[in-house]
Amino acid sequence: MAAPYPSPTSTWHTNTYPSLSPARPELSAKGKTVLVTGGGTGIGAETARYFAAAGASRIALLGRRKQPLLDTKASIEAKFAGVEVFVASTDVTKKSEVDAAFAALVGDGKIHVVVNNAMTIGPHDPVNATVDSDKFLDAIQQNLAGSLSVAQAFLRYAATDAVAIDVNSAAAHLNFMPKFASYSIAKLAVFRFWDSLAYTNPDISVFHIQPGVVDTAGNREAGGVATVGHSDDVSLPASFIVWLASPEARFLKNKFLWANWDVDELKAQAKEIEASTQLSIGLVGWPFRNAA
Repeated sequence: MAAPYPSPTSTWHTNTYPSLSPARPELSAKGKTVLVTGGGTGIGAETARYFAAAGASRIALLGRRKQPLLDTKASIEAKFAGVEVFVASTDVTKKSEVDAAFAALVGDGKIHVVVNNAMTIGPHDPVNATVDSDKFLDAIQQNLAGSLSVAQAFLRYAATDAVAIDVNSAAAHLNFMPKFASYSIAKLAVFRFWDSLAYTNPDISVFHIQPGVVDTAGNREAGGVATVGHSDDVSLPASFIVWLASPEARFLKNKFLWANWDVDELKAQAKEIEASTQLSIGLVGWPFRNAA
């Protein structure tokens, strides 16, 4: 389909495709431990399945509701022999629960990939004179608190070449509609949070993604696919995340990416992208260049 938004690649995807196949040896996750928050349903659950298909040895799923976590665990273990799946019913905004979950799930091991996927939409209100300030600010606080607790635990267990993927939103850099002001502010703050982690931990590869318009519970809470007018299959962000965790994508570390963009075209631009401020959130028109 034609790209509904500006794109750095001429090809726009709405579904997964061969370059993102977890069967490709280049995308192998063999021997790796992967932890996914919001892992019981939607993008988180599908991402866990794709990592299992890529050969991950251990997959940890965190989420508020236990039954969806158990259902995802069962679906993975039924299809992929040999992968260990751990679940922990966890509210990521509560540091004590996150710390306990990481300790129980990881033990003396290391985490190679963390997918920060849990989020909350918050109130459907614009910035105006009557907005409920407590609800507005609480949604921002919850999204930041979840990232902080997950990041702190992750840093204690991260492997030396670990990858962190911030499942963000285009709302961080686009004004989709006035009623998602709190969510947009939260997502920009979450981007800056993980970007700050990357700055102080350069050995960790951090990526930020707009996962697409996927018919998930969160999307429906925000108004649903019908509001946007187009949709993407859940396989697209799931497989894109697996690709980002591979060495092929290292030239994109610290960048903000849309899962719809074609990875082969991005790879063809690797040197230019890596050496510039392209695909970054910053001050438009400021002639800053990264130090050599």
